[in-house]
Amino acid sequence: MADSFTSDFRRFFAKGLAILLPTIVTLWLLWQAFGFLFTNVAQPINRATRLTVIWVVPQVMSEESLPAWFRITDEELAQERIVREVPEDVKDPALRREIRREYLREFWNDHWYLNLTGLFIAIVLIYLAGVLLGNIVGRSIYVRVEHLIARIPGFKQIYPHVKQVVDMILGDRKMAFSQVVLVEYPSAGIWTIGFLTGNSIRQIDENAGGDVVSVFIPTSPTPFTGFTINVTKDKAIPMEMTIEEALRFVITAGVLSPDEMAKRDELEDPLIPGLDASGDAGSGGSGDRSSGSP
Repeated sequence: MADSFTSDFRRFFAKGLAILLPTIVTLWLLWQAFGFLFTNVAQPINRATRLTVIWVVPQVMSEESLPAWFRITDEELAQERIVREVPEDVKDPALRREIRREYLREFWNDHWYLNLTGLFIAIVLIYLAGVLLGNIVGRSIYVRVEHLIARIPGFKQIYPHVKQVVDMILGDRKMAFSQVVLVEYPSAGIWTIGFLTGNSIRQIDENAGGDVVSVFIPTSPTPFTGFTINVTKDKAIPMEMTIEEALRFVITAGVLSPDEMAKRDELEDPLIPGLDASGDAGSGGSGDRSSGSP
C-alpha cells in the first residue's frame, strides 16, 4: 500500500510539475522583463519627466495659478531653510527647485498610475524612432551611424550578433521556414532534419550542376542557431511534419517526436487500460486483486 502511494505520488507530482512549470516559468520571465523595463527604462524617464515639469511649469504659469503642491511661499522657504539647516551660499531659487522636486516626487508616488508615464513615453519614443528611421532617408542615416558605432572596440564584438538575433525575430525579413526536409548531413548515412529556407545562390547552382536549395540545420537545444547548407533539390526529402513538431523535436534532442506525441495522446485516453467502453473488467483486471493474488 505504501509502495502504491509512493509511486502514485511521484507520478502525479511529476505530471503536475510538467503542467505547471511552463506557465510559472513564463510568468516569471515576463515579470522579470517588466521589472527590468520599469527599473531601467520607465524610472529614468519618470525622473526626467519630473525635472522637466519643475523647469517648465514656472515658465508657462504665473505664481498665482501654480498648483498647491508646487507653490512655495517666502515664509515656507525661510522655514525650510531653518529646518534643513541650509548653508547661506545656497540661493533661494535652487532651494525652491529642490523642495518642489521633493513635493512632486511625493505627489507622483501617491498617484500610482503616474509611474506608468515612463512606459508610455518609451512606447511613443520607440514608435517615433520606427517612423523616422523607417523611411529611406532615416534608414540611410541610421546605417551610417551604425557603421561608425560598430567600430568601437568591445561593441563591435557583441553588436553584430545581437542585431542578427533581433532582425531574425523582429526584422522585416524574418527567417521563414517553408518546409521540413530530411538531408544527409554532415556525411552520407547520417540523416538530419532541416528547414527549407528557399533557393540558393545562382553561382552554387552552376557549380552543383542543377537546382540547389538552402536548408537550415538547427542545433539542440537552441534551434535558432545552426548551419546553412546547400543541397540539390532531389537530396532534400520533404517530411510530413509541421514546423512546430520539428522545432519540438530539435529542442528536446529527439525526445518528443511526432510519433511520441501520438503515443502520449493515446495514453491520455479517458478509457482505463483493461476496461472496455462499458466499464467491464477484462482479463487480468481488478478481479485478480479481489481474489487476493499479488
